[in-house]
Amino acid sequence: MSAHKLSALTWRKSSASDDADCIEVASAEGMIMVRDSNDRHGSSLIFSGCDWGAFLAAVRRNTLDLPA
Repeated sequence: MSAHKLSALTWRKSSASDDADCIEVASAEGMIMVRDSNDRHGSSLIFSGCDWGAFLAAVRRNTLDLPA
């Protein structure tokens, strides 16, 4: 998806997030886009709907394999 299309999306941020450490999420064309709210013109991660669901499930189960 082009940078122009990404910037035109409606981005949402959790009301529970703080100003220092938060992300914004948008959806379009069956895809979920995630960006750093402090760097709105930087890179975005793009997930398929299925992959986004799997990611959220892993977060909820606390089973992500994060680097040390």
